[in-house]
Amino acid sequence: MFKKENLTIPNFLSLSRLVLLPVLFVFVIKDMRTAFLIGYIILGSTDYFDGLIARKFNQKTDLGKTLDSVADIFFYVSSAYFLAKLYPAYLAPNRILLIAFFVLFGLSFIVSAIKCKKPIMMHTFLLRLNGVLVYFLIVLSYFFNTTYFITAILAIYFVGFIEEIIIFLKFGEVDVDTPSIFHLLKAQKQESEGVAKEK
Repeated sequence: MFKKENLTIPNFLSLSRLVLLPVLFVFVIKDMRTAFLIGYIILGSTDYFDGLIARKFNQKTDLGKTLDSVADIFFYVSSAYFLAKLYPAYLAPNRILLIAFFVLFGLSFIVSAIKCKKPIMMHTFLLRLNGVLVYFLIVLSYFFNTTYFITAILAIYFVGFIEEIIIFLKFGEVDVDTPSIFHLLKAQKQESEGVAKEK
């Protein structure tokens, strides 16, 4: 049953990122690079504004978290396709790193599905940072050679996905908005110190 509290602007923005994504594919297929750039900037900005509005106006919902994660997966995986189609020369030197990225990306879903009984995409600081970097990567690729920028982003993704996998293995299911494993370790330490004091 659909809940009224799910009718929020952040949820609409996340949904729009999913629904309008095929338009970007049309622009890429037709090699309409300027139209693609404008569309990508507008659509990608919804990822920033949905979170901002949800926090500022207290419109966080479980559906919103799920929608945001699903929209992020489709949008950023599609970004790899866009990069490969529009700027293959920048991606070619990073092909092996890109394959490794998809292996780790898939492994994080497999581990979460096994440990948490469902595939989960975390919003840790590193993964959020990379979402922003990928967004700027696609935009900047229109103007500059971004080969080394791609390398840096993939390296950060490796660390982010390894952190995510360790979180699932050590803590199981946690809040998807957990900033880092260090926050979880600190909370665990404080909890164990609190239990020790009670004894």
